[in-house]
Amino acid sequence: MKNIIGIDISKDRLDVFTLADGAYHQFANERHGIGALIRQLGKLDQPLVVFEATGAYHRQLESSLAQRSLHFNKINPRQSRRFAEATGRLAKTDRVDAAMLARMAAALKLSPQIPNAETHYELKELLVARRGLVKDLAHGKARAKGSLQPLVRRQITRRLRLVESQIAELEREILNRINGDSELHARFTILLSIPGISEITAFTMLIEMPELGAMSNKQAASLAGLAPVSRQSGKWQGKEHIRGGRRELRRALYMPALSAMRFNPDLKEMSQTLSAKGKPAKVVITAVMRKLIVLSNILIAAGRKWVPKTA
Repeated sequence: MKNIIGIDISKDRLDVFTLADGAYHQFANERHGIGALIRQLGKLDQPLVVFEATGAYHRQLESSLAQRSLHFNKINPRQSRRFAEATGRLAKTDRVDAAMLARMAAALKLSPQIPNAETHYELKELLVARRGLVKDLAHGKARAKGSLQPLVRRQITRRLRLVESQIAELEREILNRINGDSELHARFTILLSIPGISEITAFTMLIEMPELGAMSNKQAASLAGLAPVSRQSGKWQGKEHIRGGRRELRRALYMPALSAMRFNPDLKEMSQTLSAKGKPAKVVITAVMRKLIVLSNILIAAGRKWVPKTA
């Protein structure tokens, strides 16, 4: 990429830094402002736009860049902050952050990311809404158990029924949208063929990791935060631990991993072998979760369903 553009995103403003000439501009973070930015970027030769994931604030910019086929890389805010600290840049202002993002992209030679379809954003919003209701349901059940007043218990029960119906409604909407998209439906069906993966787990995997099938197995495990990270210095060798990655995806895989250890013959054999070697239960479960992600990545890339091994 000849032109690297760092953009610091806030609710109302986009702070834009061009690495090639050090130019700095500001645009409003709304339709007209983003349109003006897009027109300016269109005049550059092969620009790469770099910005942090900021929840709802970056969505319109990302969507506009994708629609115009402009290359971009969306960075984890924690990674960019660590890069800034590593380079000794402790000051944090919008202008400084925009310049730092551009320099980070140049130093790490970041590549453009594959843009997500608009359907993905819609599914993500539905999934986040479901996740919030699931938490409300758990809290409500806990309150119901601790309540002694009949009136309070009746009110909580009515509220829980409403939440349960809302969760079911969101799940139906997610499934309807997936089934209405031929590509998503095909990938969804492949995931469901793997013993231990339910409909909820399958659509969570598709939404939380849309890159499945388009990356290496090592990248898939790392992106999920399930790849062991080595800890070694000199002659000292520490234990490997998993870290980082997409937390919600790991949470969604925990129960399916337990199920797969019982009902998926391949993963059952794998877990038994690890246990026989004296591996702690937590290590075994993590290994099965990692295998589920890798297996899903392989099958989606190949466009085929899971089949048991033949003797």
